Amino acid sequence: MAEKSFPAALNEQIANEFAASQQYVGAAVYYDAETLPRLAAFFYRQALEEREHAMMMVQYLLDVGAEVHIPDIKSQQTTYADGVAPVKMALEQEKRVGEEIYALFELAREVKDYRAEQFMQWFVKEQVEEVALMGDLLNVVERSKDNLLLAEDYIARENPGEDGSDPTAPPVAGSGG
Repeated sequence: MAEKSFPAALNEQIANEFAASQQYVGAAVYYDAETLPRLAAFFYRQALEEREHAMMMVQYLLDVGAEVHIPDIKSQQTTYADGVAPVKMALEQEKRVGEEIYALFELAREVKDYRAEQFMQWFVKEQVEEVALMGDLLNVVERSKDNLLLAEDYIARENPGEDGSDPTAPPVAGSGG
């Protein structure tokens, strides 16, 4: 039998998603201070997306009648050695979150919680997209590390991460839906 319940594990993931959101705010602040507004906007947007993921998880727990725990907030890094470091951090974070999501999916399957397994399927798909997005951005930023204005041009031209809303996404707590 599993060591912990799915709701307990999902509450831990809510804390991880909020922490990821805060880390992205820290990266955005770094780029804002460096007067790289498109990189800053990209990370501010990613921060909102991570918060939204946490709120999807909150809504799921509310929907199934489970207790919700909202975590404390810890301070995040806002300075980096160079313009590549925040994107490297983001890629590593997305890989780690992917592993956490896969573990939640496995737990849901192990405890035969079919509602939870179905809920987690969207997040599995989302993590594939997030790792690919950050990998692509890291490639661009590393190639243009001597002139990050080239990365700014790439973001302006390609609009990475701006695919719009996903009608298959779980509902977000507080969205009125």
